[in-house]
Amino acid sequence: MLHICFGDMENVFHGPSWFTFNYDEKWLEDPFIQDMLRDIDKSEYKGGSLVVSDVLGPISPRDLSGGVKTLISVFKNPELIFDITSCGENCAKWLLDIGKKIDVTVNLNYPMTFKGLDPIEVHVINNDTTYRTNRDYSLAAIQILNEVN
Repeated sequence: MLHICFGDMENVFHGPSWFTFNYDEKWLEDPFIQDMLRDIDKSEYKGGSLVVSDVLGPISPRDLSGGVKTLISVFKNPELIFDITSCGENCAKWLLDIGKKIDVTVNLNYPMTFKGLDPIEVHVINNDTTYRTNRDYSLAAIQILNEVN
């Protein structure tokens, strides 16, 4: 399940930076991750340290978007907590998919929505409530963020 905590947390990692210094090329061989690369970054993993982007051409995994680097970090290291604030709305579907596969806890500092993805299953740590619709989750996220900021 996807567990989200809004506001400040201790021992939270910045996804893009953490990935840049800690990723393993073998992670990119995972078909799930390759699907993420195609969907979010319009990129294809070719092997080793080569990714080919429709926009940028040949790039290193270090040059992937912050959102993709964060998603990969979350998926491959579920024991760590990552700040997913660098993830845009295009990452929402993938966060839900990760949460369907494994339990992960993430930190978020904006009311990311899961519009058009109902039913969802998102547990908000701040109020210990699991939400099944984007509407209910979004209303709670806005209220909690107003309280913690």
